[in-house]
Amino acid sequence: MFRVLCWQPDVYSRHQRKFQVLYAVCDLVLILFSFLAAFSLRSQLPLENLFDIQSPVRVLLITFAAASNILLSNAFQIYRQVELMSPWRILTRTFRHVALTMVGLILVEFALRLNLSRPFFFLFGLNQWIFLAAGRLFVRRYAGSWRRRFNAPMHVMVAGTGSTAREVARALEEAAPYGIRLQGFFDLNLDAASPAPVSQSLGYPVHSIHRLRDFLEQQVLDEIIFAVDSGDLQPLQDIFLECDEEGIRTRLAVNQFPHVNSEMYLETLGHIPLLTFSATPSDELHLLVKRTLDVSLAALGLAITSPLLLLAAALVRFTSPGPVVFRQERCGLNGRRFTLYKFRSMVENAEELRPGLEHLNEKSTVFKIRNDPRLTPAGRFLRKFSIDELPQLWNILRGDMSIVGPRPPIASEVENYERWQRRRLRMRPGLTCLWAVEGRDHLDFDTMMRKDLQYIDSWSLVLDLRIILRTIPLVLTGKGAH
Repeated sequence: MFRVLCWQPDVYSRHQRKFQVLYAVCDLVLILFSFLAAFSLRSQLPLENLFDIQSPVRVLLITFAAASNILLSNAFQIYRQVELMSPWRILTRTFRHVALTMVGLILVEFALRLNLSRPFFFLFGLNQWIFLAAGRLFVRRYAGSWRRRFNAPMHVMVAGTGSTAREVARALEEAAPYGIRLQGFFDLNLDAASPAPVSQSLGYPVHSIHRLRDFLEQQVLDEIIFAVDSGDLQPLQDIFLECDEEGIRTRLAVNQFPHVNSEMYLETLGHIPLLTFSATPSDELHLLVKRTLDVSLAALGLAITSPLLLLAAALVRFTSPGPVVFRQERCGLNGRRFTLYKFRSMVENAEELRPGLEHLNEKSTVFKIRNDPRLTPAGRFLRKFSIDELPQLWNILRGDMSIVGPRPPIASEVENYERWQRRRLRMRPGLTCLWAVEGRDHLDFDTMMRKDLQYIDSWSLVLDLRIILRTIPLVLTGKGAH
């Protein structure tokens, strides 16, 4: 069986990529500062020879130093292990690759006959060691707390109750400081005449796999790790397909797998190999870029539209009684509940009037009426040009939403979803979406759902950009809204 030799703080090896890229970017910045500091110090030294470096040579030196340091840091596995390394090890390994970099720079200088200042080389190497080592000591000290503070907890269940399942559970327990939350176990006794009641194992509840659908309707679940013997996989075909339809990420702690349509990739939990099936986008680096763009665009949007926000708030406040901002609980990523903010566009008692208008509903599952009588005159204008949605930029900054993604549903709508429709919850909801630019409110509910799944299956940063660019003219003209 498995024996955990070393715990990686990023939990899953695939998740390490985005942090390794961030560390490399930080190194680039620190190397640039090292060069500028060395250049400034050398310029102020009272030496006989005049000192200057022409711009092309500066670019060459910085590029060589940055590329060499990053490659050597990766070769020494500093980016992967920096949070586990002792301070002394950080200092010695950083000195080693900085020294090798400087040797390379001296050879380049000699080959190209650049005739550069020797004190400058010494200052440049010393600054690199000080800045890079200080940066890595800083990361070692604070990276874990940053992840715990800003990363949403990941809720995980282990399918199986044998020794492998228990070892996986122990590894997940060790990952608790990094946001992993072990919810319990699924009993895989598929031959039972009836589902077994919930029991306890190692302090965690054990649910029958027969009750998977009921469990998903009642609790948030991000992943299931199947820790089973290879001979037990064949009877689990239907369970894997059910998880696939629900959009749940599944992992295997064995080397055999059933046929599912999700993206499949191999990563590790500690040293335990896991084959992952993901029915939603899973490239951590691209998702990190998406989140960075979300925060940047939301902050910029709030700054640019602040006068419009004030005017809209005043319009709502002085044209009808009631609060300026309408708050409503919505379902976000994987069913997480959050409070969505909008400018109030309806009368204050709109929810109380809804039962009397049910017969006018134009869509299945969701409640939508053309020319809704509950709309205020100001609210009708705000909705036409989507101004009422602008407060959701705050939801984006908070991490509840994204700029682009399936629109966030209310809980009562989710309760009426068909199983294939629930997968739309497996991506962070958005301010705009694919169906909003391909028909908006004129589409029927099933078409909207299929558009959301089409977006999830074909997601890319380019697709997000296209949707944003197509949304702008629709919002400015109010086309398709009612």
